[in-house]
Amino acid sequence: MQPTISPYKKTRFLFVFALVLAPLFTFHPLTHIGSLSAQTGTQTQPQPARKTSQPYKGDLSIFENKDRDQKLQVQRVMDILHIQPGASVADIGAGSGWFSVRAAKRAAPGGTVYAEDINPDSITYINNRVHRENIPNVKTILGSEDDPKLPESTIDAVLIMKTYHEIARPVLLLQKLKKSLRDGARIGIIDQNGNGADHGIGRDVVIQEMSRAGYSLLEQHDFVKGDGQDYFLVFGPNTNHQ
Repeated sequence: MQPTISPYKKTRFLFVFALVLAPLFTFHPLTHIGSLSAQTGTQTQPQPARKTSQPYKGDLSIFENKDRDQKLQVQRVMDILHIQPGASVADIGAGSGWFSVRAAKRAAPGGTVYAEDINPDSITYINNRVHRENIPNVKTILGSEDDPKLPESTIDAVLIMKTYHEIARPVLLLQKLKKSLRDGARIGIIDQNGNGADHGIGRDVVIQEMSRAGYSLLEQHDFVKGDGQDYFLVFGPNTNHQ
């Protein structure tokens, strides 16, 4: 006759057996996902930033070419951006202040131009320039790579001229710009075709990045340079991204 095992002993035996084997079957979601990523090539890290050009830090007077007004048709650019007396304008990546002083004359009386740059030498240069030329409605702002640090709800028009290809974090900068814009603000970008590292950037890349930041393309022009390499894009903020 075989000995009878009580239900209590059976239960205790199964419980101990389960405790011994449990570590062998424990499922670790994070470890499993990591293994799948390694096997399938799934990207778990953010994609590297696109190429950018090194910001110019040389002699700023190089931008004061006598023919530049005519070649870029700067008055027509300001017409398209709706810069008129009383307007508040931002010149992002102002450099020598070439555009800032022209926009300041167009926006007077009553208008203000914010000359923004991340290079302290440019800020000093522009301050000296507007003092020497007696242009009181230009205010300089030392921005950062991802924030132009413009005053909130102030700006009617923005121009980023020949510097977009130098902006390392354009989407973040453009998102932060939005808090400074008034209703109906227009953002103009003048640049030339390139790969980012050659002091140019493809217009399709600009349009894509502006879209990611919450802007819509309003107009595009090719009159700013005779060789057709330069383009002029005009954007407005999407209302559903405000």
